[in-house]
Amino acid sequence: MNWLTKYWKWIALGVLLIAISSATAFLPVKDWVKAFSEWVQTLGALGVVLFIVAYALATVFFLPGWIFTVAAGLVYGVIGGTAVALAGAIIGSTLAFLCGRYLVRDRVRAATKGNRKFAAIDDAIGKQGWKIVGLLRLSPLIPFNLSNYFYGVTAVGFLPYVIASAIGMLPGTLLYAYLGGAGKAGLSGGGGGSPLKYVFLGIGLVATIAVTVIISRAAKKALAKTGATKKK
Repeated sequence: MNWLTKYWKWIALGVLLIAISSATAFLPVKDWVKAFSEWVQTLGALGVVLFIVAYALATVFFLPGWIFTVAAGLVYGVIGGTAVALAGAIIGSTLAFLCGRYLVRDRVRAATKGNRKFAAIDDAIGKQGWKIVGLLRLSPLIPFNLSNYFYGVTAVGFLPYVIASAIGMLPGTLLYAYLGGAGKAGLSGGGGGSPLKYVFLGIGLVATIAVTVIISRAAKKALAKTGATKKK
C-alpha cells in the first residue's frame, strides 16, 4: 500500500476530474460556469481585484485554494488565471505569515511544539532559510494554509519568504489553472468542437502534470539532503 500513500494526491485529482465530468453530464454546469464567467468579466478590473481579495482571505481562513485556482483558469484562461490565482495566493500566504509572526505567534508555537516534523523543518529553515521554504512549496510536507502560519515563527526573513513562496507556488498554480482553462475551452466549444482540439488539451494537461510531478520529486530529493524530512 506504499504506492497508495505516495500517489494519493494524484489519485484524488483523477477522481475529482471524473466527478466533474460526471456532474457535467447530469447538471447544467456549462450554463453555471458561463454565467459566473460573464458576471466576473463584466466587472473588469474590479472583478480581478475582488477575485484576488477573495483568494487571499480564503488562504488566511484555511479554505482550499485549489478551488479558486481552477475557477481562475475557468474565468481568465490559463495565463491570466495563473497570474490572478498566484497574486491571491501570495497575498494570502503573506498575510498568514505576518499573523503567525506577530499576532498568533504563541499559539502557533504551542500547536507545533513536540512535533518532530515541524522541528526538523524549523531547524533546516534556520540553517538554509528561503531555500527550504521554496522547496517545501514545491513539495509540501505540511498543509499549505497551516504552513503559512508556521513559517511566521521560523527564522526566515519576510522578503525571502515572499519571493521563495511565489516561485515555489507557481508550478502547482499553473497546473490547476490549466485544469480550469481546459474546462473553459471544453465548455465553450459546444457540440461542434474538433476532436483534435481535445487531443491537444489532453496532451497539454498530461504534460503539465508530468512537469509538476518531476519538480515535486526533485524538491523531495533536495529536501532529504538538507535534513528537513528527518524525524529527530
